[in-house]
Amino acid sequence: MLTVAPLIQYAAVFEKEDPKLRYLPLAVQQKQIIVTCNYEARRHGLYKLQRVTEARKKCPEVIIVLGEDLNRFRNASKENYNFLRKFAWSGRVERLGFDEVFIDVTDMVDYNLESMNPNALQSSFFHLSRYDPTFGFEMDCRRMAGHTVPADSALPTNPALSHGLFDWSASGGGDAGLYMRLMLGSHLAQHLRHQLEEIQGYTSTVGISTTKLVSKLVGNVNKPKGQTTLLPPYCSTVSYGSNVTRFLDDHDIGKIPGIGFKTAQRIREHVLGHSAAFDMGLIHGGTKESVSVRDVRLSPSMGTQLLEKLLGGPGAQKGTGAKVWGLLNGVDRAPVSRAREVPQQISVEDSYIRLDTMLAVEKELEMLSRSLLSRLREDLVCNDDDDEGLSRGKKGDDGARRVPRTRQWLACPRTLRLTTRPRPPLNPDGTRSRTFNRISRSCDMPSLVWKLSKNAEELSERLVQETLIPLFHKLHPEKSGWDLSLLNLCATNISLTAASSTDGAGRDISKMFRRQEHVLKDWKIGECTDATVLAENHAATDDPDQGRLYMEPDPANDHELDLAGAKGSQREIEECEVDEDCWQSDDEVAGFDNICATCKLPVPQFAMAAHQRFHDLQD
Repeated sequence: MLTVAPLIQYAAVFEKEDPKLRYLPLAVQQKQIIVTCNYEARRHGLYKLQRVTEARKKCPEVIIVLGEDLNRFRNASKENYNFLRKFAWSGRVERLGFDEVFIDVTDMVDYNLESMNPNALQSSFFHLSRYDPTFGFEMDCRRMAGHTVPADSALPTNPALSHGLFDWSASGGGDAGLYMRLMLGSHLAQHLRHQLEEIQGYTSTVGISTTKLVSKLVGNVNKPKGQTTLLPPYCSTVSYGSNVTRFLDDHDIGKIPGIGFKTAQRIREHVLGHSAAFDMGLIHGGTKESVSVRDVRLSPSMGTQLLEKLLGGPGAQKGTGAKVWGLLNGVDRAPVSRAREVPQQISVEDSYIRLDTMLAVEKELEMLSRSLLSRLREDLVCNDDDDEGLSRGKKGDDGARRVPRTRQWLACPRTLRLTTRPRPPLNPDGTRSRTFNRISRSCDMPSLVWKLSKNAEELSERLVQETLIPLFHKLHPEKSGWDLSLLNLCATNISLTAASSTDGAGRDISKMFRRQEHVLKDWKIGECTDATVLAENHAATDDPDQGRLYMEPDPANDHELDLAGAKGSQREIEECEVDEDCWQSDDEVAGFDNICATCKLPVPQFAMAAHQRFHDLQD
């Protein structure tokens, strides 16, 4: 698997709206905290989760914008995700948060590796389509695109590589094959970065490797607006160690994706031999005593069994020790997930310095529920853009009645979850222990949520009073005495509706019926009133009252009946001699090659016995 991980910064959303901000220190504020800042601000000493007062003292000229409304970030994230998704052949494009995307480009790289000419690397061409050989870009495959770790991007450094002694094909193994795959991945990543900046207006930082773990970490090496590829070897040899291990060894244990704060603290305590002190400020998990990946790996008796013992316990997932040990050694078997039409869950939350009254809780729940309902409608509701469907509504230019655009649920969350984070009581010395523990209760999603005819404000009041307040009382039965630092509302267990299913089971066919009259308007079924045709029809049947049904074409489409340059009448068309055999496929002719001896009609072979039985019963 070859993974490309582009990273787009939050502050870039404001820089795109106002390009002048790109060259000025810019910070995004939520409450009294700097949640993110651009690289110009970081050069002035600003950083994430810094207090606004500290940021202003550090950099008086900083421009601070409010980032409480996350819709602008969410919309930008969707746009960039959908843009990058179009490049992936496999559909394996996974979004992580608002600003990170993993793309599995293994199939694209293997395809281009097969078509590469090793004798003309300087004039190579990367194909972005299997079907259009002209769709792609030129590249020089003698060197890696962008930065590398270790810092050496020249291909001919290895004499064996420069003389073509290795198998570079998609089936080729070893460091040479991996090197060429990474090289192709680096050029594709560079192309994606340029397209993203040119078309979408966003700069990005990219990491290229064979796993999500390494590609994410290596992408952080050359910020901003850079890309980095981790070079092979990825496995240790007698003469040379693994570049993956060497790269990871310098990282703090808490910086490894997949290892959370509590897990990192337990490992630190074991390696240090005492409780690790951590920062009590705003940065959750900031440690004052750094323990690197190298320190953990080289710790006595460290391995899968010891980690399982350290991290195991009641409620712990089995195999946690093996997973963590693999991450410390650069092993990440998690695949890049396929692109999802809808998210797995949608949640909103807010944190508080003090929230200890029921009145304040109700007010905050109303705000959160209103935000959640708006997000559900934005992400899970689609417009029925059927321009040809006919039903009630105004008439179009052709006189047909158009269906007004309706809204319907693309997917429905089945579960509503309320989560709180209570503060522990004060210690005897007046301090308060720090905790990240959350408690939650869930229930079925109330049916009132599906009423699209009602506005979000009206529904949020009912949702709070009828559902959320009872859930809250189950979490906190006591009337007072609690103090909350966080509230979270989550709509989860999201599943596609029958209308959006693409597997043929339970699909919504209402749109087909609405369009039926419009589609068939040129072929109306009616009773023939032509006296001549009726006379012929009556003469050919024993029932004089049996009328004849015919296809009446729309006069507006007479050009469809133009035969040999002349418009003929319905009767003239019926009298035209047509070689009926030319309309039968070989399968149809072969299937009716048996003629019934009784009625002289062609009958398929498999139905001949039943057909003969029919005649026997008549006799």
